Amino acid sequence: MAGEMAAPKRQDTRKFFENLSGAGKSIAVLTSGGDAQGMNAAVRAVVRMGIYVGAKVYFIHEGYQGMVDGGANIEEATWESVSSMLQVGGTVIGSARCKEFRTHEGRLKAAHNLVQRGITNLCVIGGDGSLTGANLFREEWSGLLDELVQQGLISEEAARSNSALHIVGMVGSIDNDFCGTDMTIGTDSALHRIIEVVDAIMTTAQSHQRTFVLEVMGRHCGYLALVSALACGADWVFIPEMPPEDGWEDNMCQKLSENRADKKRLNIIIVAEGAIDAHNKAITPDYIKDLVVRCLGFDTRVTILGHVQRGGTPSAFDRILASRMGVEAVLALLEASANTPACVVSLVGNQAVRLPLMECVQMTQEVQKAMDEKKFDEAVRLRGRSFENNLTTYRLLSYRKADSELPNSSFNVAVMNVGAPAAGMNAAVRSAVRVGIAEGHKMFAVNDGFEGLYKGQIKEIKWGDVGGWTGQGGSLLGTKRTLPAKHLDKIAEQMRIHNINALLVIGGFEAFESLLQLYEARASYEEFCIPMCMLPATISNNVPGTDLSLGADTSLNAIVETCDRIKQSASGTKRRVFIIETMGGYCGYLATVGGLAAGADTVYIYEEPFDIRDLQANVEHLTQKMKTSIQRGLVLRNENCNENFTTDFIYQLYSEEGHGVFDCRKNILGHMQQGGAPSPFDRNFSTKIAAKAIQWITRTLKESYKGGRVFANSDDTACLLGMRRRALVFQPVSQLRDETDFVHRIPKEQWWLKLRPLMKILAKYKTSYDVSDSGQLEHVTRFRAKESKTSAAI
Repeated sequence: MAGEMAAPKRQDTRKFFENLSGAGKSIAVLTSGGDAQGMNAAVRAVVRMGIYVGAKVYFIHEGYQGMVDGGANIEEATWESVSSMLQVGGTVIGSARCKEFRTHEGRLKAAHNLVQRGITNLCVIGGDGSLTGANLFREEWSGLLDELVQQGLISEEAARSNSALHIVGMVGSIDNDFCGTDMTIGTDSALHRIIEVVDAIMTTAQSHQRTFVLEVMGRHCGYLALVSALACGADWVFIPEMPPEDGWEDNMCQKLSENRADKKRLNIIIVAEGAIDAHNKAITPDYIKDLVVRCLGFDTRVTILGHVQRGGTPSAFDRILASRMGVEAVLALLEASANTPACVVSLVGNQAVRLPLMECVQMTQEVQKAMDEKKFDEAVRLRGRSFENNLTTYRLLSYRKADSELPNSSFNVAVMNVGAPAAGMNAAVRSAVRVGIAEGHKMFAVNDGFEGLYKGQIKEIKWGDVGGWTGQGGSLLGTKRTLPAKHLDKIAEQMRIHNINALLVIGGFEAFESLLQLYEARASYEEFCIPMCMLPATISNNVPGTDLSLGADTSLNAIVETCDRIKQSASGTKRRVFIIETMGGYCGYLATVGGLAAGADTVYIYEEPFDIRDLQANVEHLTQKMKTSIQRGLVLRNENCNENFTTDFIYQLYSEEGHGVFDCRKNILGHMQQGGAPSPFDRNFSTKIAAKAIQWITRTLKESYKGGRVFANSDDTACLLGMRRRALVFQPVSQLRDETDFVHRIPKEQWWLKLRPLMKILAKYKTSYDVSDSGQLEHVTRFRAKESKTSAAI
């Protein structure tokens, strides 16, 4: 049906999922292959969304093995049966490697088990092997049904009513080795585990001046090794996609001893388990250790992380990713027609997309083929743009060129932090300083924001000064909320004294306002006619021009971790509702997305006005919930969502109205949301965008250097670098002014408001959900063959 309706849908720009009904459909969900954190969040989303649209949903326990064995392995799921699994790692419904499903007989049994229950929609969560298996099953489906009819196992009527099998895949794999998706479910959590270990090892290595060789997972894909090396500033990394050139042993030892000479007390070397040299010979952690001991005599230790990386609770990112994917998967199944190819739902940039499953699998296999044929550059290109960017950034930051090799630019670039501290600021400063030095500039650090600038707290900052900054929370340069407007004379004077030719400001809403003020003062002060760039860094994620700000991911993880603990504290006492206040100013991002990741029942935010009737309805909803087997509730409230309905007011109202049904507790999370070591996502994101910003500054400086001086006063020389949907874009601050509500310090349009209906559906509220944005567009397989490389790379 969806196929015939595709044309008229295009004109009607908005599409609501209320019109998509699952009545009479049966959906089965299974997890297969290696487990990954976040699989449970995906299962939960599929089950709840499926039940919500009126379909029957089944668990298939133990992956394909359960499908072949049938019986109690295939059981109907209920709303309550997926409660409390959001925060559990691994997969609750079990996963197994199944040899039998690879045989024709095995698949025949599986088809029989599905037909008996009328299941014709499969949602498979696993790696490329599991998804390829699912596709083969789909291709054979009608043949299998014919065989079952001939053997008298099913009636012809059953074969007719179950004639088409629809398949949607979600990629759950900690290796992030699947082409077509930026992040697979579990990758971010695995990075969390690795970074926790590296941070812990660094303190002991520092004490003893040791070298540590760490082996991380990734037999065929170096993503985990590469990103963790970026995120902890490792000295050297070995990945299968980039074998070191012959003679690497001497180069590595020289680099390690140079670092020690630079007063660095430790060395970290990260090795992917599939690392090889240019002759396809494995590079093992022990080989590296013996080499370092033999050549340099350094005290060296090996740590193999192993299955620790698969374990632990899923990160906030993985829970959101899996929940969004799960809902998207159900939509894709509802819209599938007999001739829709099997598809994978995935995330590209910040957008959910659907891609033909087999194209992704073919590309993933092409990478392996390229590596077998030693075409390593080709393999990196096929891995996609995100992987390529990580590699380029790592190369830029880790190898310090000799002064004689550096280009000489004679430009002075200043870096500063403005506003409240946010995790990731230091990683951004480190990246900016090192890329700046590599491009030949003299880098200056400004302490304490604009206050420090007008007081003249500016000094040159060198390559070695920012060593070890990536993993530090807060702001090492110091940051203040002071805006420049009142001190323009003094600031201009300091910029003249130090001959500052470009400015990089890292901060939140104040940084945006500051840049606007400097831009507006260009007419009176020539000193501000220089390239100026801002990187958004604030836990509130309330800066216009970007979907995500540095620090927001770390903050979300802090919120989710606390909510998990608070929910757990209620497991002994039944019928308890927690009311939790989050930060964010007037921006409801932390509350909404934190609520989605922690499984909240209700979230109150400023952007979505509510009144006493809504509060009443929410209390009623919780009262109903207490009658089921889930006897606890979680309510999040953004600090400024309503000046009269305070946290205390809501707490008292819930206590009074819930009297005799549930009792209440309240928590104000406060500044713990601002602290902590930056999450892997924030470290990686800040490192990449700071490098990109400096490259933009270099280009703009060259373009605006005329007659022996820098002069830049056009709109596009004062920019904010933000992530918009699928790309990083430089946007003039003067243009962003119109997109901003300055009174409440938030952008006028915010993408994450689209996630709110999702949260409500998963909490069992009836709501309207605009799905015009869903991944319809990529249904067009015909164009994708040529395009698939580019779209997968974005």
